[in-house]
Amino acid sequence: MTTFPLPGPLVDDSWLAARLDDPRLVVLDATVLLPSPRHDGDHRCVSGREGWLRRRLPGSRHADLTGDFSDPGAPYHFAVPSPPALAGALAGVGVGEGSAVVVYDTGGGIWAARLWWMLRAISVPAAVLDGGLAAWESAGRPLTSGDDAVPVPEVTPVVPVPRPGSWTDVHEVEAISRGERPGTLVCALPPGGFDGSVPTRYSRRGHIPGSRSLPGRELLDAEGRVLSPADLATRVGAGLDATDTPVVLYCGGGISAAGVALALTLLGRPDVSLYDGSLEEWSQDPARPLTTGHVA
Repeated sequence: MTTFPLPGPLVDDSWLAARLDDPRLVVLDATVLLPSPRHDGDHRCVSGREGWLRRRLPGSRHADLTGDFSDPGAPYHFAVPSPPALAGALAGVGVGEGSAVVVYDTGGGIWAARLWWMLRAISVPAAVLDGGLAAWESAGRPLTSGDDAVPVPEVTPVVPVPRPGSWTDVHEVEAISRGERPGTLVCALPPGGFDGSVPTRYSRRGHIPGSRSLPGRELLDAEGRVLSPADLATRVGAGLDATDTPVVLYCGGGISAAGVALALTLLGRPDVSLYDGSLEEWSQDPARPLTTGHVA
């Protein structure tokens, strides 16, 4: 089966509505509920499956980033599974050889971007629905609800082809932070998370020394859609230019950072990687420094 061609890493509701019935296209809801921390160390997260059962795009399936689509053996939440494990999880929701994927969420696009980056990292064709469920609904398009009575088809699992440079580990981040290897660390947390002025889900507040601040939410408009290319370039260019390379993105758990990875990919940057463990992993070792305040 020939893979369905995607126009790029971002699609709108009109594009998807016209192609929703194509069997080569699998639509996945990647929503996770992650409340703001009430105090330092307050890490609560819940699968978005129940919400998906109540309101979802017709024919969509739920990809559980708290379950099959994470590595349960990792010392931090939402860790990317190994490529074979990810291929198995994809087969479980009907994504196999020849499939293309459109991902959406109800959380401002960061969860969809996270799954998109995971799929991109193993060369599975994927795109994010711009504006997510809200954009689909505001356009007057149909939703469905209830238990999914349509069985997931059996598929030939994808053969993962890892893309070099998609992920950066803690040792590489340490070396960049110390100036021992080239790279620019970019924190995608909101300003209060970057400067340590608000509670964090982890044991310590702040950002990795030497980091730039580029909040992922500031790359979206008021409706939750990605900014226009011109506005996106202006916003990103205010703190990042072509000489700041390679770019290593992080946040609290590698989720908001994926939204920034999507934005930078839309701008054509090929030098982007994501620190999967992000601040959850970094903060576990008190020997790893964190900086507070508005320091770039």
